[in-house]
Amino acid sequence: MTDAASLTRRLGDAGLPPLPRTAWLRVDTDTLVANLDALRALAGPGVAVHVVVKADAYGHGAVPVARVLEAAGVDGFCVATLDEALELRAGGVRAPVLVLYAVPPEHVREAARQRIALTVADDVLLLRTLEALAAARAAGRLRRDVAIHLQVETGLGRDGVMPAAVAPAAAAVRATPGARLAGVWSHLAAPADLSGAGRQVEAFADATGRLADARLRHGPRHLAASGALIAASAPSHEAVRIGIAAFGIAPDALVEDPAARERLATLRPVASLHALPVRVADLPAGHGVGYGPSFVTARPSRIATLPIGYADGWRRAYEGAHVLVRGTRAPTVGRVSMDSVTVDVTDVAGPPVTVDDEFVLVGRQGAAEAPIEDLARHGGTIAYEVIALLGRRLSRVYDSASGVAAVRTLTGEVRR
Repeated sequence: MTDAASLTRRLGDAGLPPLPRTAWLRVDTDTLVANLDALRALAGPGVAVHVVVKADAYGHGAVPVARVLEAAGVDGFCVATLDEALELRAGGVRAPVLVLYAVPPEHVREAARQRIALTVADDVLLLRTLEALAAARAAGRLRRDVAIHLQVETGLGRDGVMPAAVAPAAAAVRATPGARLAGVWSHLAAPADLSGAGRQVEAFADATGRLADARLRHGPRHLAASGALIAASAPSHEAVRIGIAAFGIAPDALVEDPAARERLATLRPVASLHALPVRVADLPAGHGVGYGPSFVTARPSRIATLPIGYADGWRRAYEGAHVLVRGTRAPTVGRVSMDSVTVDVTDVAGPPVTVDDEFVLVGRQGAAEAPIEDLARHGGTIAYEVIALLGRRLSRVYDSASGVAAVRTLTGEVRR
């Protein structure tokens, strides 16, 4: 029985329908929970771990991932936009959620209603947000205070209130009816650069020290994200924000860092990308493959077509990347199309490859591995972009040792 046939059986055992398309992302929820436990240990006792699930949880599926982590005791979540936070609430996620980027003042009432915390990182937007909150409270339209986290500019250069303005900003939040100062944070520009990170740590300490001098209670401090936690380049303070590391993917700058390798070894990739061919054909020498054609067979060749293309996040830049079949590396050939990619399986040992053979484009197959970092290097990018760009029309299969728990397709999520 092939792995694909095994998946079909496991879906049936869970009372779930077969996949609508033979290309899917498998999300190992056991590994996800194990990574959370490992990250808690790295953060240290008493430190709250908030997992960043922006960009559809880096392509893994925000709502299903958040539900798994919430059941495992995560302290909260961070997202980039208000609608990402609202998606979590609509999916039944009740844990604390912080939006990391500015929200238009017109939406602060909805944030309050849904118990969503907001970030302020600009003096003008802070004023507009506070005015909207005060007006809503005065009109009796705001029953619950909005939790505000104050972001501090410490050297990243793109976000945050300048250190000298931190105390006045915090005082303004605390003085506004309907607002509650619930945290203060910043973000490192280069966590692997211990010198640069150190300067930002000092700038953050200076900013929070100004709040202490002004006797302004500010709530938890959070500076360390995935890179800082793995590189040990910033203190954990009261909370950490963990994004890519929760999914077992190393922050790009730390992939080859010997000092970080031991910490990275405690994490495992959560997702793997799979496909079954929709066609396998023998082509004669001199036959073009795909548009252009950019590849012409130099010998009689067996070519498999996989139903995944650049509309799914398998970018044109991945032309020539290797994938796995039967635990063997096989090269993709020809241009990547919107909906398909072709693989030369001529040299795969054993009987000819057929439409029943499962391919692994990212992940492990037997003893062989197609790491996401290798694909990123091939495409001239970083692993963050590879995983975050995997399209929503790729089915997500949420699997564990106890069976398949859920499947998400374009038509929605089905749970057992």
